[in-house]
Amino acid sequence: MSSSVSGSQLRDLSPVNTDDVENKPHKPESLSDPYTLRVGLKTDEELSQLRHRKKHGKSLELYHRRQNNLIHSLLKSMEDHSRESKLQEEASRLSIKIAVWASLVANFSLCIIQLYAAISSVSLALIATSIDACFDFGSNLFLYFINKKADKMDVNKWPVGGARLETIGNIVYGSLMSSVNLVVVVEAVRALLSSPPKDTFNLPSILAVAAALGVKILLFMYCHALRSKSSQVHILWEDHRNDIFINGFGILTAAGGGKLRWWLDPLGGLLIATGVIIAWLRTIYEQFGLLAGKSAPNEFIQLVTYKAMTFSTEVDKIDTVRAYHSGPEYFVEVDIVMNASTPLWKAHDISQQLQDKLEDLPNVERAFVHVDHETTHAPEHRKNV
Repeated sequence: MSSSVSGSQLRDLSPVNTDDVENKPHKPESLSDPYTLRVGLKTDEELSQLRHRKKHGKSLELYHRRQNNLIHSLLKSMEDHSRESKLQEEASRLSIKIAVWASLVANFSLCIIQLYAAISSVSLALIATSIDACFDFGSNLFLYFINKKADKMDVNKWPVGGARLETIGNIVYGSLMSSVNLVVVVEAVRALLSSPPKDTFNLPSILAVAAALGVKILLFMYCHALRSKSSQVHILWEDHRNDIFINGFGILTAAGGGKLRWWLDPLGGLLIATGVIIAWLRTIYEQFGLLAGKSAPNEFIQLVTYKAMTFSTEVDKIDTVRAYHSGPEYFVEVDIVMNASTPLWKAHDISQQLQDKLEDLPNVERAFVHVDHETTHAPEHRKNV
């Protein structure tokens, strides 16, 4: 994304004290609105009127609510963004720890229960649910190990830290999970092509999986409110959501195979295993996107652009803004334009301050600020093809 703004448009901003740029902070951005963005805000009354329009009323209301949120986000100072993120992290730390440990303990217990259900019933549908339960517990341990390892990475060997370990771990684990479920798919197909088995209905096994389903519903509800505050909890929330479907469907097909039609059980195992494979392949695809450098959401790029534009009156233009994933968090690149006569010390101090402010924003791992005196050159950091 590229954006350019003339210096004359920025003269309403409070100027930087050029005598001591490094030691005296800028006036908070939230006190100024150089582009009169507040004019675009809609009041609750106006939103209510939009909602009651006969044609596209709800869509218009939703659009303007999003615009209101974007404007408030742009006008909020970077210090406020960072402070709110830290406060939210502190407030939710205990809840996140409870979610992680509750999921770990529950998944260990459910792993044992569902293994019993699968072995005692010899039901392919319940075997598929037990495999998922065992891998759930394994994934909890794996994620815990990865997070601990990431915090202790030697920066001399790994200068970028351990942020990408979680993403790599998800890809490896998803590949393993898909491979195991592929075995269930093969066995289910073989069972469907063979002769009908004897009675496979086992009530204790059904009740055991039903208990697991109840626990997963409770964990899903608890993690639902915390999923946006931690990537680890978000993965657990997705896992619990998937398990509700898997266990519920497994109970129906296992009971149906024992009481109604024998082929319902292997068919259930086939569908569950296929669904798990598809879900993990989708996760692997998303995680590869994070490693490959997928762009950050447009709203975040707009926020970075606006903050760079309004950071200092010494910044004449914004040449280029890029924000992209490097693992779960973002790398940010900003090219700013200053007057060619700007002293080196001043250009350095302003760009360094901007870089520090950007790195304080939530989800930003690193920021790079490049200073130039014109915009006619080709974009920086790109090889000629």
